[in-house]
Order: sequence, then C-alpha cells, then structure tokens
Amino acid sequence: MYKLKVIFIVAFFLNVIYLYSQSKNDSLLGGNSIYRSWWDVKHYHLNIKPDFNTKSLTGYNEISFVVLNHNHHYLQLDLQLPLRIDSVFCDSSKINSVTQNGNFWNLNLPNLKLETYHQLKVYFSGYPKVARNPPWDGGWVWKRDKNKNPWMSVACQGAGASIWYPCKDLQRDEPDNGAELTIQVPDTLVGIGNGKLKSVKKLNNGFTEYSWSVSNSINSYNIVPYIGKYKLISDSIVGKNGVLKTDYWFLEYNEEKAKTHLMDNTIKTLKSLEDWFGPYPFYEDSYKIIEAPYLGMEHQSNVAYGNNYQNGYAGRDLSKSGWGMKWDFIVVHESAHEWFGNSITAFDVADNWIHEGFASYAEALFTETYFGKEAGNAYCLGVRNSILNDKPIIGNYNLRQEGSGDMYNKGSNIIYMIRYLMNDDVKFKNMLNEISKIFHHQCITSKQLEEFIIQYSNLDLSLFFNQYLRTNQIPILEYKLKKHHLQYRFTQAIEGLKLPIKLMIDNKEVVILPSSNWQTIKLDTYKQKSKLIFDANLYYTLSRVK
Repeated sequence: MYKLKVIFIVAFFLNVIYLYSQSKNDSLLGGNSIYRSWWDVKHYHLNIKPDFNTKSLTGYNEISFVVLNHNHHYLQLDLQLPLRIDSVFCDSSKINSVTQNGNFWNLNLPNLKLETYHQLKVYFSGYPKVARNPPWDGGWVWKRDKNKNPWMSVACQGAGASIWYPCKDLQRDEPDNGAELTIQVPDTLVGIGNGKLKSVKKLNNGFTEYSWSVSNSINSYNIVPYIGKYKLISDSIVGKNGVLKTDYWFLEYNEEKAKTHLMDNTIKTLKSLEDWFGPYPFYEDSYKIIEAPYLGMEHQSNVAYGNNYQNGYAGRDLSKSGWGMKWDFIVVHESAHEWFGNSITAFDVADNWIHEGFASYAEALFTETYFGKEAGNAYCLGVRNSILNDKPIIGNYNLRQEGSGDMYNKGSNIIYMIRYLMNDDVKFKNMLNEISKIFHHQCITSKQLEEFIIQYSNLDLSLFFNQYLRTNQIPILEYKLKKHHLQYRFTQAIEGLKLPIKLMIDNKEVVILPSSNWQTIKLDTYKQKSKLIFDANLYYTLSRVK
C-alpha cells in the first residue's frame, strides 16, 4: 500500500511538472513577454536554399527592429527544432551569448538606446519538420509533380512561422515595412514568393536566385515560398483602386485548366469580394495564385491553390445545398483572407474567428453575387449543419490557443445573423466596407470588432456575441401549445439574451422575444390543423415540451 502511495505521489508531481512546462512553453510562444515586448519588428529579409534530396534547409533572416522601451537586455527569437541557429550578428557584431530553451532562443544583446533601429542577421540550418498532412499539419512539403519534378512549399499557419525560419513568432507583431524573400533553386525550377518579383539572378553554379518583395505589413506565417516547374500567365483586372495585376502560376502541364477554370473563378471572386468588402488591400503587392502541393492557404498576395481545378471543396459541397458545387471553394475562401486575416489580423490567435468567420461568410456572399440572395442564404444555412459546438469559438489568450474549429461555419452564421437582425442589406454591405476601411492593415481584438459592429448597426449585440463566441451553448427554444395559447422560453441562453424570433401561423407573422421565463401569447387564428413555422434564420434549437 505504501509503495502504491509513493508511485501515485511521484506520478502526480511529474504530471504537475509536465503541465507547468507546457503552460510555460505556451506562454513563451503566445504571450508578449518581457523578452518580446521591448522590440518591434520592422522588416524581414529571408534568404533560403532548400535541398530537395536531403530535405534540409540553410539560410538567414535579416530582422530589422526598433527599440520600444528599456527592458531590452535579452531578446527572444523563435525557431522550432530540429532547425538550429548557427550564428547571430547584431549590427554586424557577432552575438556570442545565445542560449537555447527548446524552440526559443535568448540573445544577450549589448545595451541598445530607446527608439533606435537595429538589425539582427540570424543564420540557421537543419532539417525542418516535414508536414505529414498539409496544410493542417505544419512543416515543409517535399513532393514531386506528375512529371517527377521536385515540388516544394511550406504550411505553417497553425504551427507558426518559426517552424521553418527564425522570427518573432507573434501574430500581433507583423513586420510593418514588409518583407523580402530570396530563394535559391536549381536552374530547372522556379522560386515564387510574396509580393512582386524584384530580381532573378543566375548564380553560375546550377542555381538561380529569385527575390520577391512585399511593401505592406505581413503576417509572419504568410511569408511562404513555392518551388517547382512553374509557368506563368500574367493578367490584370480593373478594380476599385485602379488596375490590379493578377498572376497565375501553375505546373507546366496544367496550362489549359489555369486559363479556363482558375482565371475565371479568380476574376469573379475578386470582383465579388471588392463589392462586399471594399478594395483589395494590397494593390501595391499585386495578387498571385499559385498551384500548391496541398489544398490551399491564404498566403498574402501569394494564395496557395491545390483544389485540382474543380468546383466545390475537393469536389464536395460543404453546404449540401447544391450551391457549393457552382464555384471553386479554395479560390473564394483563401482569397477572402486577403481582407480578413491578412489586412485585418487577429491580435491574438484566440480571436482567429475574425479571419475564418468572415472568409467563410464570403462563400455565401460569392454565391449571392452570382446566383441570388436565396442561394447565398441556402449555402450559409447549409453549412450550419456542420457546427459541432464542442467548445467556444474564442480560445485562451496569450497562450497561442485557438478556439473551436466552429470559427468557420459558426462564425459565418454569426455574421449571417447580424445581417438578418440589421434587416438592411445596403447598410450591412456598407458596414463590411467600413470594417475593411477602418481596420485596414491592423491587428485587432474581437472586442474591437464587436464594439464597432454594435455601434454601426445600432443593435444591442453584447450578449449575442458572448453567447455565440464565448460559450458553446446554443439557445434552446422550448415551447408548448395548449388550446389557443403558445408558451415559450429559452434555456441554455445567457440571461438577458434578446433574439426576436418570427413565427408564421397560417401565413400570419408573430414576433416573440424569449427569455428564461415562460411567456404566453394567445393565438387567435390557431386551429388544430394550423401550420406553425418557426424562423430558421437565427441559430437556436427548437424543442416542443409537454
């Protein structure tokens, strides 16, 4: 018995130590600690050379930053194992004191004056983690195309950019002055990065160097290379801010599909999104869509496309309404992230519903643009059936913890319900345009967005947001029918939640406002065979009780 007690106590403390270690690591990755908060990233210049045969990577990152406050003796850099930092220079002077703590590297820097600019040059190398199931699993993607040519890229949103290069892996701190990505690849291949092509240089060693430049601020996880046997179609559209350059990069054997399917879907998508969300946010950096060795991702001005030139989501209609097979899901959803995710970025990943909710509702808006409002509504209500309500949409702050995957379809339906409650499509569209304008190129919190929507819509939505974002409870509308009376109440609803629910009784409309208490209304026209229809636009569960 004594031995069992000892084993139990030891196991308990080992578990406590493990949980403390995990919490500490989460805080280091997701929080703005004293080793991060004193410096602000201004620019990245990333230079890389991947080796397809060995699946290894060498390179460096020049990090320009400014000193914000005096707590600046130690600086935390992020680079995930098995990659390693080889050496670091600060303003050309080598930093000899570099200590490693798992995926975090602390630099002991000389005293730096307040509001001064500096540059770190961080050399790194090794064998980056391989993505087993990209884009959901982070890491490098090493594949071959149908002609056996090397085909490489990276997927890193969930895992963080530090899975493949040294950086300040904190979503709220984007390099304000943009980034440059230089890629060294064999002469037979093409290296594609974000923004515009700055230069192409033959290195006379069997390699060619491609340099790409982004002038706008950019999320660190959006900086991504694509390497393969690519061909290019260059085009442009006339958008709200003038001529927008559009490039289509595809594997050499898919030219006809790119000319028809990809271009057609992209042009329609950009026109629809500019109508609903306002001007494309990155005219200076152009728009590119690149055939990728995985399904898709929203890399800024560098959209990853891997939907095999077909409509739907990998050939499926996620809404099961029929409308999702009329257009290419990946083109629409990932392009919508240029507005929500790339231009407007969640301050903390816990609020990533800002990215996914609006990009998912963009699917319904695209459907509405080309097939009518009823089609768009049917699509949005269709994806509601995929909501799990396993946990709240908003995650835990400062720990790099996202909330539920319901941030996609439930997030979309939250926006749908706000539009429904506003009951003014013109005002709703203007609100979306204003959101894009007011929060252009900013990192924001969910609270900021919620407060703006409440003010603009003039609706009391504070409890609405708490119900649908911060709990996983869906209101249950319980009702009873007794003679000519309807009794009803809400359960599983935050106290005070107000949702005006319409009823149709033999084509006569009645509006009720349920609370946690039973309420009763008289149904003058109700007969034994009368049809009672509850409003399906708002998201709640209906339960008839005795």
